[in-house]
Order: sequence, then C-alpha cells, then structure tokens
Amino acid sequence: MAGNVSGAAAPISSLSKLQSLNGLFAIYKKQGPTSADVLNKFKDTLLREAGVQYPNSKKRKKQHLKIGHGGTLDSAASGVLVVGIGNGTKMLSTMLTGSKKYVAVGELGKATDTLDATGTVIMEKVFEHITRLDMEEKLKTFTGDIMQVPPLFSALKKDGQRLSVLLKKGHQVEAKPARPVTVHSLTLQEFKPPLFTLDIECGGGFYVRSLVDDLGKALSSCAHVKELVRTKQGQFTLQDHALHEEQWTLQNVVGALQPCPEEDQRTDSPRSPQNAT
Repeated sequence: MAGNVSGAAAPISSLSKLQSLNGLFAIYKKQGPTSADVLNKFKDTLLREAGVQYPNSKKRKKQHLKIGHGGTLDSAASGVLVVGIGNGTKMLSTMLTGSKKYVAVGELGKATDTLDATGTVIMEKVFEHITRLDMEEKLKTFTGDIMQVPPLFSALKKDGQRLSVLLKKGHQVEAKPARPVTVHSLTLQEFKPPLFTLDIECGGGFYVRSLVDDLGKALSSCAHVKELVRTKQGQFTLQDHALHEEQWTLQNVVGALQPCPEEDQRTDSPRSPQNAT
C-alpha cells in the first residue's frame, strides 16, 4: 500500500513489518570495517528507524531480528555483501557456494604476511622482467578447476576460532591443505608495473589474495592484493542492487528484497534499490 504511516503508529508498525520480512538483498560494504561490523551497523540502523533503542546489548537480543550475511569480505575489501533476513538466512548457503565476481588490483615486487596491503611486507623481489604477455600466459594456469591453499589470515577456523584471530594472539597456525576451487574467468584488465588489475569470476571458497600471491611466485617474483572489490555475488550486482549506507531504510529494503522461494515462486531478478519506492 502506498502512503506514509502516521508518526504515532510508526514505531510499532515499522518494527512489525521489519520482523515479518523474509528474503535476500544486497548492501554495500565499504573498505575498513569487517563484514560483521557492517551487518551490525545495518541492523542497528533499521531497528533505530523502527523506534527501537538499546542502551545495552542484552535488550538488543530481545528484538529477535533474524539477519545474516552470505560470504565474508575482508576488512580491506569493499563491494557486494548479500544479506538474508528472516527465513532468507536459510538461503545464504547458496550465496557462499555460488558465483562471485571481483576486480582486484595487485602489486608486484612485495609480499605481505596477510597477502594484502593491511599486512607487513615480508619479502621484496625484482619484477621488471615480467611482461604483460608473461602474466596473461600464467593466468591461464589459474583458470578452471584448480587447487588452492587458503591464506593463514582468513575467516577459516581451527578449534572454533578464526585463523586470523589465533595469529594475532601469537599462536602458531599451520596452513590449511590445498582444496579444489573453480575459476570461471580470469582476465588482465590493466598492466602498469608494479600494479596490475584482474577481473575474476569464481566459485565458492576461492581466495583472491591466494591467487595474487601464487601468481607472483609463478612469475619468479612476489605480489600482494592492493585493492579488492566484489562486484557481483549470485544475482546481485554492485551497480544495480547494493544498498549504500544512505539507502539503509526499511522502505528501500522492502523494494530490493528477493523473496524466499516458498513465499514467491517468481524467478524475476532482484529489483535494484534505485527503483525502490
């Protein structure tokens, strides 16, 4: 129904409507905060709009707003973060295993402990011998079904704790074994040594940081990720579907929501937040 809800009834009706939502949509994660931090801020923003204030975290838990995200983006990365709300949280596993697209800027000649620009430089090597053709040829070996060792600094867990957290606490952490991953397409968009830009489409469980690190080694040098943007996850694209922070309202979420299959059997692609009214 069109029209604004009156001020007196807004807190109750807005909260009720928020808690009744079920489905998937996408928000924009900026560079810096963790994916969990962004999701919590998004949740706080919606609950605040619905008239809910929480002086402490205990009251927050009583609100029973079921929400989650479908695939962690590194703190240093930005882009599409798919969010599930209500029964939509049950659909998030398809986001974890589904196709994703990234644009990555790598830097040759320097390796870091985290494999990205947030880490400490642990190695420097010459890179002047590398040509655009050399890199394009090597990229072919990283396309298709390949084996990849995940980074030590990652969201993967050991004994219930993230490897990245264990490392920061000073614990010794062994590398996880190589595992099968799929790279659907991998192209070199720009080559201006020491910087290069890759366009990547991959399946679940793939780490761009590991790719860039392995590529540097394969070219008899070293490399790390300088910038990383996720431009697509599943059917959600950065350009058409990701709600930016200034768009984090109940009205925009309702407009961008892709309903759960059991609620809506339509196969339409998700509506973009720009079209939400």
